[in-house]
Amino acid sequence: MNGTPPRKNRQVTIVDIARETGVSYSTVSRVLSGFEFVKEDTRQRVLEAAQRLGYVANIGARSLAGGKSHVIGLLVPGLDNGYIGEVARGIDEELSRVNYDLMLYTTHRQRGKESTYAHSIANSLTDGLILVVPLLTDYLQRLQAQNFPYVLVDQGDPTNQSNIVDATNWQGAYAATEYLINLGHSRIGLISGLMQIASARERLEGYKAALADHKIAFDPDLVAEGDFWQSSGYQAALSLLDLKPLPTAIFASNDLSAFGAMDAIRERGLSIPEDISIVGFDDIPQASLVHPKLTTVRQPLDQMGRVAVQMLLDQIENPSHPPRRITLATQLIVRDSCKPR
Repeated sequence: MNGTPPRKNRQVTIVDIARETGVSYSTVSRVLSGFEFVKEDTRQRVLEAAQRLGYVANIGARSLAGGKSHVIGLLVPGLDNGYIGEVARGIDEELSRVNYDLMLYTTHRQRGKESTYAHSIANSLTDGLILVVPLLTDYLQRLQAQNFPYVLVDQGDPTNQSNIVDATNWQGAYAATEYLINLGHSRIGLISGLMQIASARERLEGYKAALADHKIAFDPDLVAEGDFWQSSGYQAALSLLDLKPLPTAIFASNDLSAFGAMDAIRERGLSIPEDISIVGFDDIPQASLVHPKLTTVRQPLDQMGRVAVQMLLDQIENPSHPPRRITLATQLIVRDSCKPR
């Protein structure tokens, strides 16, 4: 009978909603799938009935029936920094625009978790996977063997079999180092990122190239290895500040490392930029809020997330397309953390 709620001991279906609203099953399905070409009053009637009856989408049944789950997995190192937040925001907003949902996993840079989670996502009710700066192990080959769609963000693949979105890391590091050189600095320390990640290696090479082009000898003692986290940036900066003579400038491979370096510099009783200039990389939101405001290399983080989604959806729809790499431009953003030597 129309208007009579279904029994509580079974799951509400689109059949129940169709009976409740008096519209066809196909119309209910279109509304609940996010299909746009439905009359607004009909859409509202269906959505209100779905909420009133307690309808929950059965993603498993949808996938087993041969359709898409419209769920994408996202694998990230953690959630406690602005870089991940900005990339994830772009991913989430782009997925929302095309009526996809997000399943989030955090690895905390543990190789075992990364491999396990990637395997779990590939064998669950998801249509594809986005991996943000993964460490990479043999699980990529397993994903390829399964023909499971995935995209890497800010990381390379030596097999050239992956869809990748990244930024001009080498050029950005070159521009940051050259900026410091043009200010008169020649003793420039570098805080590297985790060297298993392609972007960290590319930024180191950009730094070296700028020194070479300006006839400044590369000094390995001026390179302190970090891992892209603030605590390692702090420790790396302390090791640079133990050198004699001191570096007059530091290029940190990301903004979090730069924040850690700023803490270390102040702890040693030095001033920024009066005693030491500092440049970061990423331009996360906090970069313009610290004091002094951080000069940094801007990556289009939000756009990288959006492009990753677009690449993944294209791969889902066109699995025979060859892998692509899309590299977005970086830009040096000059603020207050550097001064002429």
